Amino acid sequence: MVNPAAMNPDVIVLGAGAAGLMAAATAGQNGARVLILDHGPEPGRKILISGGGRCNFTHLETGPNCFISQNRHFARSALARYTPQDFLRLVNRYGIAWHEKARGQLFCDGSAGQIVGMLVAECRAAGCEIRMQTRILDVRQAEHGFIVSTDGGEIRTGAVILATGGLSIPKLGASDLSLRLARRFGLRLVPTAPALVPLVLADADPELAGVSLPIVARVGKKGPRFEDGMVFTHRGVSGPAILQISSYLEAGETAQIDLLPGRNALENFLKIKKERPKALPPSLLEALPQRLARVLAAGLGDTMLANQPDRVIRALADRISNWQLRPAGTEGYAKAEVMRGGIDTRDLSSQTLEARDIPGLYAIGEAVDVTGWLGGHNFQWAWASGVAAGKAAAGHR
Repeated sequence: MVNPAAMNPDVIVLGAGAAGLMAAATAGQNGARVLILDHGPEPGRKILISGGGRCNFTHLETGPNCFISQNRHFARSALARYTPQDFLRLVNRYGIAWHEKARGQLFCDGSAGQIVGMLVAECRAAGCEIRMQTRILDVRQAEHGFIVSTDGGEIRTGAVILATGGLSIPKLGASDLSLRLARRFGLRLVPTAPALVPLVLADADPELAGVSLPIVARVGKKGPRFEDGMVFTHRGVSGPAILQISSYLEAGETAQIDLLPGRNALENFLKIKKERPKALPPSLLEALPQRLARVLAAGLGDTMLANQPDRVIRALADRISNWQLRPAGTEGYAKAEVMRGGIDTRDLSSQTLEARDIPGLYAIGEAVDVTGWLGGHNFQWAWASGVAAGKAAAGHR
């Protein structure tokens, strides 16, 4: 027997990821017949690997200031109408145990699969059909809606929600479908790039691979400061603070790194020189990991501190407090957690995520030019934008 909702759904959601599942469940709960299409083998694949398999599903302190966009106010409406507390209530209703790993960052105690299971259950309860391993060939406008062409035939619908995500993590089936369709419908695109991604250094020192330490990182004098961990890799640097600034760095730009956050490096160094004049230069950097201290102090040779000019010590202190990090590039989409850029928010309603000039066409989640900081903000954008679009799209039935 043919499912009539599959033949003529009110809403078709392209993409069975975080945003798509949330949008579909919301549209179904608001009375729409919903069909979800995805080319992958199972829903929520990116959710399953997130947070080390435990899914950092939201951040309690999320807000518009935690996102990068050409319109920094665009996310405000959706985030205000579906908050972290709203999603947490859903998580609690399903009895999913969670914990706060770092300030505001919520993770599952168990598997990220619990979040996927919850979202799928919400879709099923709302009467949505999820059709995986379906190739989406085209979307075109038709009278009273759209026609979606797939490798299984054509389907008419009143509304289409673009929720296929971005270009990050191609091994999970990342696709530019939402971007291509948006361009075809005349929507503008903000240039895309890997974000929340490790950085590659031209002079990476293999001896430092695995060394980690707390730092403060920023890009430019007006950019946000991120105080978190950094780890050296065989090709460059990574760690939470580095991933954060990677979203702000443009090609050729330099980031500023404080390797001794909360300390006055020069005062500390001069004090050590005075108290231990016979010590060798690495002693100045005893607060840093030993391997890193040796590399940074190598230029001072084996001369005792008493014989080191203050100007040399001052230069070292400046280097430590204001290390100029100019990456040669990034590890690319293969290692990026998200994509920066995407569908231009100028062409979307901040209230509903509907295309301003194409009634019934919506874009949500990572495909839109709204990129969150590390720590659960991108998932909260997926939930909030999905709810906003799902409610609005249901009105097209």
